[in-house]
Amino acid sequence: MTPERFEKIRQVLARRQPTLTVLMDEVNKPHNLSAILRTCDAVGVLQAHAVPPEHGSLPTFSATSGSAEKWVPVRSHDTAVSAVNALRAGGFQVLATHLSQRSVDYRSVDYTRPTCVLLGAEKWGVSDEAARVADANIVIPMLGMVQSLNVSVAAATILFEAQRQRLAAGLYESPQLEIAELARLTFEWGYPDLAPLYRERGEAYPALSETGQVLSAASTPVIASTPVR
Repeated sequence: MTPERFEKIRQVLARRQPTLTVLMDEVNKPHNLSAILRTCDAVGVLQAHAVPPEHGSLPTFSATSGSAEKWVPVRSHDTAVSAVNALRAGGFQVLATHLSQRSVDYRSVDYTRPTCVLLGAEKWGVSDEAARVADANIVIPMLGMVQSLNVSVAAATILFEAQRQRLAAGLYESPQLEIAELARLTFEWGYPDLAPLYRERGEAYPALSETGQVLSAASTPVIASTPVR
């Protein structure tokens, strides 16, 4: 790994937002799921969530993602309702993109709070059940003949509003990740082929130098723990 690559990884991880995420409710088109992940990477989402389509699995990532799936892992859930409940229990406000009597303009929400944006498949949207258990329903005002945006476009619109608010609040100015997690991810991103070998052996990751080189085993180790979110 070159020093330039190492510095890029450190800069990106320093801006990752563990308190901003998305939940994709049975998004069944690979290009949509991939485009959403690409936007997630662009705004600093650390991890995404998804409910696979009924009787299926998560769509295969397409070229649309721009390899974003390597940088934004996706956690799978059995149902949207259980995922919403789990995220709310973890301190997230869940905002369902859903038209209802309690819907509000997506720009009126405080995205500096721990936030999950719940998105549904383009054809049928977020399920009524999931929308009901969400903290709020949000909509993007439409002034034309069509009633909705493509799900990946809607995701980008909302996530960049979240980014705008978080930039104004200074949430990108200092790392939001804990030191141990930041070190763990730095090693895994910088050495994706080497990291699994350490995990298989149950060994701690070695420390890295200021230029990203692996130091000797005598150096202070980085614990290879997996965060739960």
